[in-house]
Amino acid sequence: MENDLVLRPIGFVESPLTDRESAPKQGREGSPDAWLVFEPAVEEGLQDLRVGERVIVITWLDRAHREVLKVHPRDDLSIREHGVFSTRSSDRPNPIGLHLVEIVSIEDLRIQVRDLEALDGTPILDVKPRIEGVPDS
Repeated sequence: MENDLVLRPIGFVESPLTDRESAPKQGREGSPDAWLVFEPAVEEGLQDLRVGERVIVITWLDRAHREVLKVHPRDDLSIREHGVFSTRSSDRPNPIGLHLVEIVSIEDLRIQVRDLEALDGTPILDVKPRIEGVPDS
């Protein structure tokens, strides 16, 4: 039995952020507005998203280092190394990004969002509604 897992991007991020070194660690730390650009095949799935809504964007952090198991949190060498699963580091065996963003505008298959620290060209795997009553993190 094979354990192949196939993920297909439903879109890609368009952002002025192009390199990891200059990107903020979290979206609320000064990330510029960005666009989620979706494939035509998923257009019907976007129909009930609204401006002002906060949603969770799930991405594949394609420039992450997948062999990493320990990191200095926030790349701060003065902090002892932690196991990667206790951090929000993008470097990890399966580099899935979770981004709580606010929808700024919607133009057909393009959704402009605020608070997204993902780099330009990052594959989008899914979008899910924020769970009401759960504080932002």
